[in-house]
Amino acid sequence: MPSHNKTGRSKKLGQFVPITNPMAKSAAWRSLSGGAVKVYVELHSRYNGRNNGDLSLSYADAAALLQLGKSTIKRAFDELTEKGFIIPMRKGHFYGRRAATWAVTDRSIDLPKHAMATNAWREWKPASQKLISGTEAERKAA
Repeated sequence: MPSHNKTGRSKKLGQFVPITNPMAKSAAWRSLSGGAVKVYVELHSRYNGRNNGDLSLSYADAAALLQLGKSTIKRAFDELTEKGFIIPMRKGHFYGRRAATWAVTDRSIDLPKHAMATNAWREWKPASQKLISGTEAERKAA
């Protein structure tokens, strides 16, 4: 029995979180803390192809799932926002038990209006120029 369908797509692979080469080699990605990477992967794994802009992950859920403290989770969300990986869409409220919602910037935003992916992380530059992405280092070496 073949492990792919008529169009050549695998039947075995499930959903995955894409971290493309340009993203992985960017100064923004390389400067992320470990907690921020874990939060990004968890938040992005909630994207189903139609719900960007309505991704929800509370600090308490993230702390329990990722085995990190709530203050570390808050710093991770702040870092991901500052470096352009996520955008806050709706502020959460403890009263009424309404969770904050987020959008990842490497996908188009589906709710409430369609907007193209911004890939804002490409524009982020470190305060000091000590971090150099692989492509910039290769250009300087040439």
